[in-house]
Amino acid sequence: MSPRATDWKSAVQGYHDYLTLERGLSKNSVMAYMRDIKQFTEFAVNEEKIKAPMDIELPHVERFLGHLYDRGLARNSQARMLSGVRSFCKYLRIEGIMDTDPIQLIEAPRPERKLPDVLTVAEIESIIAAVDMSRREGVRNKAMLEVLYSCGLRVSELVNLKFSDLFYDEGFVRVIGKGNKERLVPLSKSVEKEINTYINKMRSKLKIKEGHENFVFLNRRGTQLTRVMIFVVIKDLVRKANLKKKISPHTFRHSFATHLIEGGANLRAIQEMLGHESIVTTEIYTHLDQRFLKEAILTFHPRNSG
Repeated sequence: MSPRATDWKSAVQGYHDYLTLERGLSKNSVMAYMRDIKQFTEFAVNEEKIKAPMDIELPHVERFLGHLYDRGLARNSQARMLSGVRSFCKYLRIEGIMDTDPIQLIEAPRPERKLPDVLTVAEIESIIAAVDMSRREGVRNKAMLEVLYSCGLRVSELVNLKFSDLFYDEGFVRVIGKGNKERLVPLSKSVEKEINTYINKMRSKLKIKEGHENFVFLNRRGTQLTRVMIFVVIKDLVRKANLKKKISPHTFRHSFATHLIEGGANLRAIQEMLGHESIVTTEIYTHLDQRFLKEAILTFHPRNSG
């Protein structure tokens, strides 16, 4: 059967709907995929003069990767974009727009294994200590930091945390992660106490806007916090704590996993708590632990002194 003809605009819109409705990806994931596909389609149309998606061939994608390399794009970004193009071509085949896979023989650039920055327990405590508890927002900010660090949440998971996700009696928080995948993470009594303090001292005094009643963390206007606001809060606290590391909300997640590894936690359990689809992603924290052990040996072993 001949491929079904369609134009670029219709194919890209259909791909957007496929990611959203059929694959059920989050808004942020869909936006990331669409940014990459926009770059590929612009290259395909403007540089390769490809008139329709059904005409994509292996040399076109190879030259696109060469174009990314010439721009100095990191290998991880190149691999991510190739993954996006693969996904786009898969959608085209599902829809009958393309009858062969033009890139099945392309090997993705080997990703750079960059170890993330982590915080020591003392550094985390210094950031939390920098919170101004005399302000109503202070109790909220402290509770947010405790949840980030103690539960290993992504920033998007933190801002979307709902009261219906908190199971105090069972000691768990339900997290809706990437691709709407659900996981359960232990919730300690100390974190529960911080959340309740925030509720009593700030949240209960807000005039909450309709539609935001179930979200745990709110701003002064009674609406759900944004990702940007979390970044701003942490940046300000890092400055006050006089720390020189590059710290973001994700640094708390990395620290959560690293400290569990250092404490002897099972890698599979950490994978479940982080919501990683593959154990390979979680294994990066074993490399962090090895770095920690190496530093400890070099610092404290008597044969390495002097």
